[in-house]
Amino acid sequence: MSPDEYCQQKAAQSGSSFYYSFLFLPPEQRRAITALYAFCREIDDIVDEISEASVARMKLAWWRGQVALMFDGTPDHPVAVALARHIQSCRLRPDPFYAVIEGMEMDLDQFRYPDWESLRQYCWRAAGVVGDLSASIFGYTDPRTLEYAETLGLAFQMTNIIRDVGDDARRGRIYLPADEMAQHGVSVDDVLDGNYTEAFQALMRQQTLRARQLYRDAMRLLPEADRRAQRPGLMMAAIYATLLDEIERDGWHVLDQRIALTPIRKFWLAWKVWVGGGRGLVRRLAA
Repeated sequence: MSPDEYCQQKAAQSGSSFYYSFLFLPPEQRRAITALYAFCREIDDIVDEISEASVARMKLAWWRGQVALMFDGTPDHPVAVALARHIQSCRLRPDPFYAVIEGMEMDLDQFRYPDWESLRQYCWRAAGVVGDLSASIFGYTDPRTLEYAETLGLAFQMTNIIRDVGDDARRGRIYLPADEMAQHGVSVDDVLDGNYTEAFQALMRQQTLRARQLYRDAMRLLPEADRRAQRPGLMMAAIYATLLDEIERDGWHVLDQRIALTPIRKFWLAWKVWVGGGRGLVRRLAA
């Protein structure tokens, strides 16, 4: 199996919404973004699948070494080999890759977040920097596009957090600002016990408004000159913003179920943005 085939298999197995935006790209860009997604999955799987923290830390340290080797030209892992081929053409930088690893290290040490600012820092490492790397792969002419992409990454991460409140809590992690939980009178036990109360709905409404503001900020930051090049990110935005709408319509019943869009609906949303160039979506989410 070639490095590119390994990355393709990793991306396809995940069933992620991101996969649908890859399908419309030219082959070289598709290989690059698929390799980036495979890298993120490899790092994320370490924390999700390895119960012994010391072992997870050693594996994350090993991946730090692979990032260094990527930029020196001698990586060992198929994902790192695949990514190394795109470093020059996509203007990739090492710091965002290290930040992704740091974000996963936070999951080994921190299970609660006192306020939005501390949670935002986690979201930036987990997803904002991935937006930066993705925008570089898609291509840009205006540096403001990187700011757009990082902000959109934060919006995606907040959508994931809202969707996965129950699943994350069962893993011992609550990605909700503790001060806002206290403000609404929602305790950790309420989340763990699956207590759907008006207070919990108010808390989730607050998180949803925050996510929507991040989508709004991202769309307003995107320079018109780079809109067509950044269509893959906008395709993801269409899928994730629609998912957020579905979660709200369902009354934020996220403590004992995982709300998701069907594959055909994800494909349809992605296709509409690709054909339309994303202009309508940008206007809608920026409003």
